[in-house]
Amino acid sequence: MNKIEWLTDGVTPMPDIDAPLLEKWIAAVAKTHNRIVGPLTYIFCDDPKIIEVNRQFLNHDYFTDIITFDYSRGRMVSGDMFISLDTVLSNSELVGATYQRELLRVIIHGVLHLCGINDKGPGEREIMENFENQALVLLDEIKS
Repeated sequence: MNKIEWLTDGVTPMPDIDAPLLEKWIAAVAKTHNRIVGPLTYIFCDDPKIIEVNRQFLNHDYFTDIITFDYSRGRMVSGDMFISLDTVLSNSELVGATYQRELLRVIIHGVLHLCGINDKGPGEREIMENFENQALVLLDEIKS
């Protein structure tokens, strides 16, 4: 497996993650979608940074939990993913999930996008949520 980088924007503290476990999980999820993991970079940031990235690169003027830049080729998933820890926290409170569980959901959400799963069209959000839930079950199985 190629290297997965876990970075911050230089302002936001690194969240408490088990990188080796997550890297194994990400590879397993990619494999379930007939993909292999190439270079991935996660950049953890705050809301001001995510909206800056959203405006600059996507011309969107709103907060989001993750922005995924897809560099995948063929079966190899590759990309940069900006994750706003501020939005992850507020979303965890909205949906009644723990912060850690919501962070894991967002981390794998980006990988699922790189695997070709969308969430903007009719019915796609439900499909994405189903794959996220399956991935979280897989993580629990890997942990045990």
